[in-house]
Amino acid sequence: MKNRIRVLRAEKDWSQAELAGRVRVSRNSINAVENGRFDPSLPLAFRIADAFGLSVEEVFDKSDVSGGHLESG
Repeated sequence: MKNRIRVLRAEKDWSQAELAGRVRVSRNSINAVENGRFDPSLPLAFRIADAFGLSVEEVFDKSDVSGGHLESG
């Protein structure tokens, strides 16, 4: 799933580790979501969006949803 996490992190000057701490997952999980290798669970998507003060739709591209299984984070 495409997302704006890398850009949003850069705007806040946050590392992957800092975002991971804010949303209570590993840095590897943030890396995988950011690079499109892992689709976040809905609760994780909301935590990521909340960390940036945005809606889920502002962080994740819903037009890129393949209809596949979403992994939990």
